[in-house]
Amino acid sequence: MSDEPYIKLREHLNEFPIGFPETSTGIEIKILKRLFTEEEAEIAVLLNPLPDTAARIAKRAKMDKKEMEEKLETMSKKGLIFRVRREGKTFYNAAPFMIGLYEYSVNKIDKDLAKMFKEYYDLAMVDEMGASDVPGFKVLPVDETIEANTVLYPYHELKKSIKNARKIAVYDCICRKEARLLGHGCDYPMEDTCLAFGAAAEYYIENGIAREITPEECIEIIEKTDKAGLVHAGVNSKHLSNICNCCPCCCATMKGITKKGYDKHRYLNALFESKIDQELCIGCGNCVETCPVDAITLDDIAVVNRELCLGCGLCAGTCPEEAITLHLRDDGEEPFERVIELGKAIYEGKRKISD
Repeated sequence: MSDEPYIKLREHLNEFPIGFPETSTGIEIKILKRLFTEEEAEIAVLLNPLPDTAARIAKRAKMDKKEMEEKLETMSKKGLIFRVRREGKTFYNAAPFMIGLYEYSVNKIDKDLAKMFKEYYDLAMVDEMGASDVPGFKVLPVDETIEANTVLYPYHELKKSIKNARKIAVYDCICRKEARLLGHGCDYPMEDTCLAFGAAAEYYIENGIAREITPEECIEIIEKTDKAGLVHAGVNSKHLSNICNCCPCCCATMKGITKKGYDKHRYLNALFESKIDQELCIGCGNCVETCPVDAITLDDIAVVNRELCLGCGLCAGTCPEEAITLHLRDDGEEPFERVIELGKAIYEGKRKISD
């Protein structure tokens, strides 16, 4: 098996805002060889980040349209490229490694692939995800933990956003599945915890990666994972496209903070911060134990380090005195209008830092 198609594919994937950089061990090539045939790798480099028709892709490849359509459909069903169906037409685009090839592997991952993914994460992806200092995800607390008189924009209201979603899908957490396959998983729930909306949900459902659920079922999952101590995080845009329910020990974004000690802003946009009513706090310590990033300490009463606080609201959910509420940060950053604008900001951020 020649390395050339896979080297070209690695270079192609590395052009995404969150790229797919080369490593000293070449583990990224081994991953691509596991996922793609040589022919699939050669076709994948012909696809753009934005949706395109099979006819245009076939023209670039100098291939028959029908033949290309069949190959693209097969690749999309294997989770190697992304697919959107609209008004009887199908469009295809290249999928990045994250969010993309990694997450689409949730049903095919085994111990060997898990080892490859972990090695690549440790060598390259943990730094690549935070290389721009533009957070790719925003933290989404449940509505009940937010201070009652807060004036909110629609993207702040998680449950309302869920109710307005066109289509919703739920699937297993690839991060915790990988960790369990390698024997160092956690006790947080793994099954039916990750959520996709709209076009992403349609893709997951049709590919058999996820099952469709109602808004009511989705809210139940949010409430269940909240009680379990998982942080709700979605792409850092105003449009709701996904929700990862993240644990501090296995999640790709959270591990950069909790295990590598990197600043949270490299990965997560904290829209809110926890504030504690000193008159109500009884110093029980529930919030200290619950906080996934050790942002709360106890000195007679609980004290929040706002530089570490994610604004996830998990502490508020465990406070027996209701002494903790979430407040919008005065110095907070608004999510980007669209995912494409987020991508441009990440790309520009990487360029500035490298220069």
